[in-house]
Amino acid sequence: MRIVQAVFGVFHHFELARELERRGHLSVIYSTFPWRRLQREGLPHSRVQTFPWLHTAEFLFQKYRIGGRWATDFLGYRNALAFDEWMLRRIPVCDAFIAISGAGLKAGKKVQNSGGVYICDRGSSHQRYQEQIVTDEYQRWGVNIPVSDERDTVREEKIYEAADLITVPSGFAERSFLEMGIPKEKLRRIPYGVRLERFRPVGQPQEGRFDVLFAGAVSLRKGFPYLLQAFSQVQHPAKRLRVAGAMRPDLEAVLSRLPQQNVEFLGSVPQDRLIELMSTSTVMVLPSIEEGLALVQGQAMACGCPVIASTNTGSEDLFTDDVEGFIIPIRDTEVLTHRMQQLADDPSLRERMSQAALTRVKSLGGWKEYGDHWERLLYEVTGQNLREQRVQLAK
Repeated sequence: MRIVQAVFGVFHHFELARELERRGHLSVIYSTFPWRRLQREGLPHSRVQTFPWLHTAEFLFQKYRIGGRWATDFLGYRNALAFDEWMLRRIPVCDAFIAISGAGLKAGKKVQNSGGVYICDRGSSHQRYQEQIVTDEYQRWGVNIPVSDERDTVREEKIYEAADLITVPSGFAERSFLEMGIPKEKLRRIPYGVRLERFRPVGQPQEGRFDVLFAGAVSLRKGFPYLLQAFSQVQHPAKRLRVAGAMRPDLEAVLSRLPQQNVEFLGSVPQDRLIELMSTSTVMVLPSIEEGLALVQGQAMACGCPVIASTNTGSEDLFTDDVEGFIIPIRDTEVLTHRMQQLADDPSLRERMSQAALTRVKSLGGWKEYGDHWERLLYEVTGQNLREQRVQLAK
């Protein structure tokens, strides 16, 4: 097969690209990151083409808060349009084009006109659903910031309509598309993998302590205020909440109203440090209001760290409630407090969940299994025979 991919930056697409390259299917992957950043992803330069100009400017404007929200929205939207036009002029004939949502509308239609399949890969819930639920969260906290650019949402919906298939990573994400009227036959669920060779236990929680970890963007979308409220109610003489991730403006607007005793804000941390934090924490908590499937859940489990996560994180696709961790409703501070208190009061419960998490994550598999799922899907939708293709590759 001849497969082309497109992604803003990296996300999980380079994990897939490595698997497709290993199987002899990858023609090229297009990215909006510069090659200097993409070299670490382990693909030959001949398989990677980059369009970094507008994304780099958007990143710098956002990082240094230049020009406000209008400027980053403008650059983000123009980047998506320009990236699509750039791909349109160079995309080769292929059997399938896998583009992260928001990318490739015109390029996708060109592939379809040439007899190929256009697949939209969406890592979160339906864009309109996401916008609605996060807007509601902003209103709850009195934050007057636009959740997204309406132009992006309209364009995403055009992509959903045009694509032959939409892939999502979790049951939660799939249900959001069904709720927004997308037919079930157009959806495919493929949960993400974990780098099991990278994420593994490198330590143990300190005896006598109750250390909670939050990993990810510190934002209202991630349900972070509910964690602060619940953590403040947990009774333990040596408790600590470590927060690994950059703080977003929406959370900054409400942080002064929230309890912060025994909370350490670490900012963004390198992967080695994250592995250490996961290995030495009693539990990782992710009470998100919305996301497709949070990769940090599987990573924490691979480090032997139980997880408390909301129903809207893709948790049900990774672990079982009350076995490897706890799955809780969104915005339910009382339940979150109760579940953390259970672990604080019973170290043996943490040990049982830790062992169960290690066993479970191995059964889920790494990115190879993710590649296997994709390969089967691609043979199915392109009408090619898997066995015949493997024979040809072996010659």
